[in-house]
Amino acid sequence: MEPIRLVVHGAAGRMGRRIIALAASDPTWKIQAALESSTHSELGKDAGLIAGWGPLGVSLTGELRADVSADVAIDFSAPAATVHFAEVCKRRAIPLVCATTGLTPDQKKCLKEAAEVVPVLWAPNMSLAVNLAMKLVAEAARILKNHHPDIEIVEWHHRFKEDAPSGTALQFAQIIEEQLGKKQHRHGREGRPGIRSRDEIGFHAIRAADHPGEHVILFGLLGETLELNVRAISRDCYAQGALAAARFLVGKPPGLYSMAQVLGL
Repeated sequence: MEPIRLVVHGAAGRMGRRIIALAASDPTWKIQAALESSTHSELGKDAGLIAGWGPLGVSLTGELRADVSADVAIDFSAPAATVHFAEVCKRRAIPLVCATTGLTPDQKKCLKEAAEVVPVLWAPNMSLAVNLAMKLVAEAARILKNHHPDIEIVEWHHRFKEDAPSGTALQFAQIIEEQLGKKQHRHGREGRPGIRSRDEIGFHAIRAADHPGEHVILFGLLGETLELNVRAISRDCYAQGALAAARFLVGKPPGLYSMAQVLGL
């Protein structure tokens, strides 16, 4: 079987490097291109060396060369760069796995438009465990709906993360809202905020050290609580999930896909 030809966008970032390293160690994959910002300081260097793997003969470049063919692309970049790359994939008929968070509604719309031409899988979190936890949270919310649980979402990420709450925390909240109808988001508390509203989902964002990601979803009932905790041990869980999504997407018809489909949920 021929290896899957892969393009990585955001290849010099923390996640891009891990995807490069893991794909390089697996004969399933052939890295065709490693892309970064046109102003990145390491342009021209071997992507394998940047990833700490070893030379791959693939240089870090600012654009996808016209002579490069690919079966699928993975994007771990920044929102504006994602929109540009989605247009490239749309034009070049390359299936796209997008793991970039912090997208605005208009930027998400661009992904949906690309999905009319090529298969696109976007998820705020590529972890297989997190996406299974989303299914469990939906089920817990459905079962507890008539008991009016209090909902708190606590998330912890590394000091370099720029958006808060995390895209994953917001996705958990959306899942809960669909089941419980809660709409009011409260970000932290101080002073005397008063009695908790029945319509409230509480968010608490920790930014410290180099934590790769942890989420706790708390359902509070009188006399008891239920907590669902999902914790990343290393960033490899996100990289492996992105590669699983890319493998799933190869050969699919145009459309917008999800990690739930990758897991068969």
